[in-house]
Amino acid sequence: MGNRRKFVKQLGLGAVGAGFITALPESLYANVSSKVNYPISLAQFSLASEFFTGKHNTLEFPARAQKEFGVNIVEYVSMFFADKMKDASFFKELKMRTDDLGVSNHLIMVDDENIADLDKVKRAHAVESHYKFVDAAKVLGCSSIRVNLGGLEQTGSAEKVAEAALEGYSKLLEYGDDHEMNIIVENHVGHSCNGKWLANIMKEVNHKRAGVLPDFGNFCINRTKPETMDIAGYMNTKCLEKYDMYLGIEELMPYAKGVSAKTHKFDAKGNETEMDFKRIFNIIEKSGFDGIIGIEYEGGLMHAQGIEGYVSNEEGIMATKKLIEKSA
Repeated sequence: MGNRRKFVKQLGLGAVGAGFITALPESLYANVSSKVNYPISLAQFSLASEFFTGKHNTLEFPARAQKEFGVNIVEYVSMFFADKMKDASFFKELKMRTDDLGVSNHLIMVDDENIADLDKVKRAHAVESHYKFVDAAKVLGCSSIRVNLGGLEQTGSAEKVAEAALEGYSKLLEYGDDHEMNIIVENHVGHSCNGKWLANIMKEVNHKRAGVLPDFGNFCINRTKPETMDIAGYMNTKCLEKYDMYLGIEELMPYAKGVSAKTHKFDAKGNETEMDFKRIFNIIEKSGFDGIIGIEYEGGLMHAQGIEGYVSNEEGIMATKKLIEKSA
């Protein structure tokens, strides 16, 4: 709860006025094609500013994904219902609602204890702390949970962290195997943002339940230290060095069990200003991937803080959907 309050304070939502809204051309949202090469899902984090401030809740998310954005597959984020993890009725209710809507639950993005911690005791505890997310995902009918191999305060060489990651990840995969649940890793924090490092983890672990969730926007291999060890602190860090995103995506796609199409800003033609979607989707196509592409619009967090150049959650989600459809 404390982290949420910190983030709400940093958002400064009361300062957001009409003058900060950057509108995209209406043509970006008109006549959205219903024919795409890949099924499209909506990541809950695309509406992060609303979840952090309590304006939206997880039980209502699937209906909104379907009715407002025309998406029938959803991805959840653990931090938005952390207080419900011991409430079995919550997940039963969520499953009932998605069944009634005909919405599919794809995965849960889990941000919890570090299963690649260099401390053996902490690492073992972290692995067990993830069991509840596997159990929840099973109730929801998800195919996977997404985990991190690292943390905001990760220390240690790439080799040492890899050793710890292989042990912790392998242990969690055993639990996933017992419950027929994929345990997939996102290039998210620390060494995992290095495509070659993460691909090597997949080669070494060599498990049918293992895989990755390549994220277009998470290839920063060196960033400033967060002022606070929470999502707000992380979002306010600056990247000092980036791994080549196109190389990283190419290295990760052979192990992909999902894809996270991260977006931030769009130009007047609806293209992402920080990356070439057409080039990325050429890489995806060449890999033979035929799974789900997830919309993850992150610019809404900046828009909510009144930072110019970013559009609202709703505009960003629809712009990302349109961009996926024209790039695939």
